[in-house]
Amino acid sequence: MNSNREIKKKLMSVLSLLVFCFDAGFAQQQHKGALRGQLVDELGGVITATTVTLVDSAGAEVTTTTDERGAFSFENLPASKYSVKVNAPGFAPLEKSDVVIETGARASLEIKLRATIGKQQVTVGANSEGLSTDTHTNKMGLVLKGKDLDALPDDPDDLAATLQVLAGASAGPNGGQVFVDGFAASGRPPQKSAIREIQINQNPFAAEHDKIGFGRVEIFTKPGSGQLHGGALVGFNDESLDARNPFASSRAPFQARTYAGTLTGPLFKDKLSYFLNGYRREIDDNALINATVVDSNFNIKPFSQSLLTPRRFTDLSGRFDYALNKKNTLVARYNYSSSHLNDVGVGQFSLASRGYDVSNSDRVLQLTETAVVSSRVVNETRFQYAQSRINQTDGDSQPAIVVLDSFTGGGPQVGLSFNNTDRWEAQNYTTAIWKNHTVKAGLRLRGIRITDVSQANFGGTYTFAGGRAPALDADGRLVLDSSGRPVLVDISSAERYRRTLLLQSRGLDSDAIRTLGGGAALLSIAGGIPRASVSQIDLGVFAQDDWKVAANFTMSLGLRYEAQTNIGHNTNFSPRLAFAWSPTPGGAGPTRTVIRGGFGVFYERFSESLTLQSNRFDGATQKQFIVADPRLLGSFPNVPAIEALEPFVVAGTIWRVADGLRSPYTIQSAISVERQLPFNITGAATYINSTGFHYLRTRNINPPIPGSDGSFQAASRPIAGLGNVFEYESDGKFRQHLLSITTTGRLNKRYTVFASYVLGKTDGDTDGVGTFPANGSDLNAEYGRSATDIRHRGFLGGLISLPWEFSVNPLVIISSGAPFNITTGRDSNGDTLFTERPAFAGGQASTEAKVTRLGAFDLSPAPGERIIPRNFGNGPSGYTVNVRLAKTFSLRSLTGSAAKPAAQKPGGQASPGTSDRSYKLTASVFVFNLLNRTNRGAPIGNLSSPFFGLSTSLASSALGIPGAGNSASNRRIDLQLQLNF
Repeated sequence: MNSNREIKKKLMSVLSLLVFCFDAGFAQQQHKGALRGQLVDELGGVITATTVTLVDSAGAEVTTTTDERGAFSFENLPASKYSVKVNAPGFAPLEKSDVVIETGARASLEIKLRATIGKQQVTVGANSEGLSTDTHTNKMGLVLKGKDLDALPDDPDDLAATLQVLAGASAGPNGGQVFVDGFAASGRPPQKSAIREIQINQNPFAAEHDKIGFGRVEIFTKPGSGQLHGGALVGFNDESLDARNPFASSRAPFQARTYAGTLTGPLFKDKLSYFLNGYRREIDDNALINATVVDSNFNIKPFSQSLLTPRRFTDLSGRFDYALNKKNTLVARYNYSSSHLNDVGVGQFSLASRGYDVSNSDRVLQLTETAVVSSRVVNETRFQYAQSRINQTDGDSQPAIVVLDSFTGGGPQVGLSFNNTDRWEAQNYTTAIWKNHTVKAGLRLRGIRITDVSQANFGGTYTFAGGRAPALDADGRLVLDSSGRPVLVDISSAERYRRTLLLQSRGLDSDAIRTLGGGAALLSIAGGIPRASVSQIDLGVFAQDDWKVAANFTMSLGLRYEAQTNIGHNTNFSPRLAFAWSPTPGGAGPTRTVIRGGFGVFYERFSESLTLQSNRFDGATQKQFIVADPRLLGSFPNVPAIEALEPFVVAGTIWRVADGLRSPYTIQSAISVERQLPFNITGAATYINSTGFHYLRTRNINPPIPGSDGSFQAASRPIAGLGNVFEYESDGKFRQHLLSITTTGRLNKRYTVFASYVLGKTDGDTDGVGTFPANGSDLNAEYGRSATDIRHRGFLGGLISLPWEFSVNPLVIISSGAPFNITTGRDSNGDTLFTERPAFAGGQASTEAKVTRLGAFDLSPAPGERIIPRNFGNGPSGYTVNVRLAKTFSLRSLTGSAAKPAAQKPGGQASPGTSDRSYKLTASVFVFNLLNRTNRGAPIGNLSSPFFGLSTSLASSALGIPGAGNSASNRRIDLQLQLNF
């Protein structure tokens, strides 16, 4: 007993000593000052990786380096007068004297450099002076600038897919988010030639952002230059350079032609500059069809075809930077993009008759005004207006035919449809520095209006499914057992369709055809008023304080509130908390280790497209009929008039938003350790835990109840007088664990590297609003693997500078397989949804069992029998190696002298009489999927399909393998020639 007391006394003594030491050290630090600042050019563009020198009154110097946002800081400074010196390549040298640091105060300083020749060299990776405890410098993130951007593809679609991979796994079923100059991006990202910097996963718990920080990509465009510069690019690809798509029987024709150009310079010296960018891409692509069809002789056979699908893209953008005065800067950016796509909707199971044309045009105007209110306060006002116009047309009015996971034929059922979307967004943010606090607060207000005219499925769609049916002999007659009863067998959806055509050709009526195992399972058709519209406004307000508690410890506290007009529940408060701590006390040398942690609540917006759907199919505006009555299905291939459907159905399908629907939200926490490693490499290990609540799903809340004979022909419904009621609900949940290992660094002048590996596990009971449960009355059976549960992801990229101005940019991407759902391919419960999952077959052979390489499955589970988990199947893994090899030729300058860097005076000023404009010609080869790896897409999960368990196409970017090929090729080689001056 006494020994325990002695131990307690000793522990209390040690604790008191630690507290005293901390208080003493903290008090000592509090009696010293600090200097924080940012390095920018004349137009507000940040200048990174640049040394800043601080000189005290005795002449002693201390240096630091600006980080990815151009920021620098000096801590633990005695009260005195200092001078700040900056000498950045491409800028005139600058020295500020009489910088006063007061006791216990934190001074702020913005240093603006004047450009002279060229541009600063930008880098990726760690700061050679050590790490930082600033909230926005987490090393799990990635910053790409300058030549490191060359590792990314030029095609906007490939670029978007690659950025998705680099951002890693994002929490929730909705993925990450892309921002362009502070605005949420709509459509494709900007052209690579217009991008100054890409930041990925920076400051993930900032209250400024509504979406989850992990998985966030922020793109910053290039400002105008103080001198005239420009460039032109020509790219080419042809199928003769590529490897054949392994899913095609022959090499399909393919050609892509790219034309791009940039021009930047001043309009008024030191006042107004511009950056103009143009891009045109012409692609003669092919859609690859791999299906199972019924030929004219009523035989089921494989069918493969490559169909030319031309695509044309145009993108024009301009950015103007205007220095209104010494304290106010205005940035205006305008972007116009258009595309025209032919034969959209064709490929895999969809036959050529399903093709339709799509024309799209987008216009975006962005305005940003930055006001330096004082040396400690900066205000930023932003406004964006975005307009989108989409038109769809088809030339085939025949009803569509869906033979589940075998083929889809007939007309595309698009009609003459268009979508007009207008969005606006206003932001106002204020940042203030007060002593050890950096406070940022502001609001964002967004509005949208959509006018949509859709004739989708106005011609009707017949669906054929597999299931039980009587066996037929070679002549199409019933096979009877010893008791004279028909022998029942399991048939595919293609066999059901074949019997329908065969028996119709023999003149049998619809009842006889259905008796012999033919006939469609469903007829769906839409009618009524094709026009619908929706308007919505949402608001976000936040405040955040980054508190420098000590030189080696920063605390970030924030709160965000969000509301929107199209749902009733708007008590959406989002607290945010983060910290960064270094075991190295301030002034004890470079920071080599930083420990970060964070916690936050993140809300998802309820999309306006869902409100539009519920407005359209409200039971009056536009009716959607889904009919399973054999008397109507017997009219195949003709479609009855809408008026003829009324006597046979109670009501059309209704889509609606559930009463009390809430915004989905995720509670996310993370802890990470960052370490400065040898060879100027920074490593970070991060664990992320995410738990989601109120995630969206869709459920039929009014399914039919079978009659006394067990059939659905005389079924009743829980809500009398209504048919199917598809309701958006917010009762889904998920849980995610991620472990991320990231390294970045510049090994030396020739080698830059960035790499990441993510180990993850994600479970949940919904994969988003498009998820229907297998059984709407038993949601507990839905909890299982999420569709985003990819266990292993990784990438390795960088820059290798070789002699004679050769450079190599490799990018290696790996990913384990994504899960896929396994279904029976039958509508066993009459809810008109083919989402039923099988059960595991018992030990004894069953007539309903189907044996596959994934196991034996019972396609007709008994009531109460446990069905297989959601997303039970696992797709194939994959990897790709993309490489860019470039050679730069230095041409002659305007003066006729050899194009080498102009002679410079100290400080970067050009000598009189020499030209600072040289011409560089760069020839490059970009190889996608260098090793010609066949990365297979998600397997077919329909047990009634002849393709069950097989992949019928190459992987898409959803697996995380962008650049693995297209419909025409598996390995692709792009040739480029680029001239810059």
